[in-house]
Amino acid sequence: MFFQDSVILIFAKAPISGSVKTRLIPHIGEKAAAATYRFLMYRLVNELATEKLANIEVWCLPDMEHPDFYHIRSILDCSLFNQVGDDLGQRMSHAVKNAFRRYQYVILIGIDCPELSKDYLKQAIFRLKKGSEVVIGPAEDGGYVLLGLSKTLPCLFDRLPWGNHRVLEMTRNCLRDNGWVWHELPEMWDVDRPEDLDRLDSYYTAKINF
Repeated sequence: MFFQDSVILIFAKAPISGSVKTRLIPHIGEKAAAATYRFLMYRLVNELATEKLANIEVWCLPDMEHPDFYHIRSILDCSLFNQVGDDLGQRMSHAVKNAFRRYQYVILIGIDCPELSKDYLKQAIFRLKKGSEVVIGPAEDGGYVLLGLSKTLPCLFDRLPWGNHRVLEMTRNCLRDNGWVWHELPEMWDVDRPEDLDRLDSYYTAKINF
């Protein structure tokens, strides 16, 4: 099933040593942290490549010139864009406003969640089509792994403490204060901290041995 009226925005960084997974660097070093990020990025790409679910745009940081982004474009048949803005909120807001010029439903995701699947994305799109103004995929650390929108609000992106455990709480408050209807999908986990590496290893070992 292909949703022509929907777009998935993947927010991704070039997997450059020292610039990604910085909280892992003191534990495993810059190269291993970058390799972890690149693994997660291609895991998501390969998951999305198994079925053409919706239009896909990859929003790239610092820009779209890294070879991995061109490789991803060849795998997913997606569009590449440069992220624009001084912080994550500004960059997401810009991308969302851009996407709403062409699509009715917008799904934002990162690459940090090893459980994120096309079925999870389908649930988000279905919920938007059934009338939810927003769909949230909560993260265990107090953020979110997915944000689905049928329209947008400034408070979803302005002055939020990105990377902080209060992001999800503040997002809910924004929606509640504006009387919006939202739906929350099952909670998932991100790979951000050193302890998440053991969990990542166990997760894929269990999948291999299943």
